[in-house]
Amino acid sequence: MENIWAPWRMEYIRLEKPQGCILCDKPEESDDEGNYILYRGKKNYIIMNSYPYNPGHLLVAPYRHVAGLENLTREELHEHGEIIQQCIKVLNQSFNPAGFNIGTNMGRIAGAGIADHVHTHVVPRWQGDTNFMPVVGGVRVIPEAIMETYHKIEGRFQARPGRRKKQ
Repeated sequence: MENIWAPWRMEYIRLEKPQGCILCDKPEESDDEGNYILYRGKKNYIIMNSYPYNPGHLLVAPYRHVAGLENLTREELHEHGEIIQQCIKVLNQSFNPAGFNIGTNMGRIAGAGIADHVHTHVVPRWQGDTNFMPVVGGVRVIPEAIMETYHKIEGRFQARPGRRKKQ
């Protein structure tokens, strides 16, 4: 049997789980690149998933700490949807995927890793990107370093009035 090493996965498993809410804390910090924040809207922002399913796996999250879509204001929900559209456009330009998975897991039982702060996953997909490794080996092979992905798509989101990029 051949071994494929994915040492980054052990980093995630052993990672001390932060106190508080990372989706509240990260946009308050001043290191957008270090936190993989790609875009800041008025009510929502885009952050890359630090442990992605595929290159370009993005999260759209409101700044406000709410658990479900039903708790968003009309303005928050409208901007949330517009930003998801923008994610699809940018990922199409940057990666030319064959499709997308777009989803919001509300509640831990539904698979939400951050259950108390609603967010939407935008995951680009390609033919054959899912194979036997996740099923048999419990390993996901990501073909691109996350910082390389960040640099490939940073600056491609249209600026809108609202929150400015933290310096």
